Amino acid sequence: MEKQVFFNKLGYVKVSTSRTKILKSLENSIKLPSEIAKETRLGNTQVSNGLADLKKENLVVCLNEELKKGRLYQITDEGRKIVQYLNNELKI
Repeated sequence: MEKQVFFNKLGYVKVSTSRTKILKSLENSIKLPSEIAKETRLGNTQVSNGLADLKKENLVVCLNEELKKGRLYQITDEGRKIVQYLNNELKI
C-alpha cells in the first residue's frame, strides 16, 4: 500500500472510535456483527455502519455476502497493517 494511501486510511479509522474498535475486534478472528457488538460494547447499528465504512475502504471483507443473517467479517491485509500500526503506537 502506498504511504499516502496508508495514512489516509489510518486517519479515516482513527477519527472514529467505532471504526477503530471494530477493526481491532477483527484482528485475530472472523466474527459476526453481533459478536463484534458484544465485544466492543457498541450498538448493532454502529457496528453495521462501521463495517460498511471499513468495507468501502477495503479494510474488512464480508465472507458470505449472499446471506441476510449470519454474515461473517474478516480483516484484510490492509486492515491488519492499520491495526498493527495502532497497536505499536500505543506502546510508544
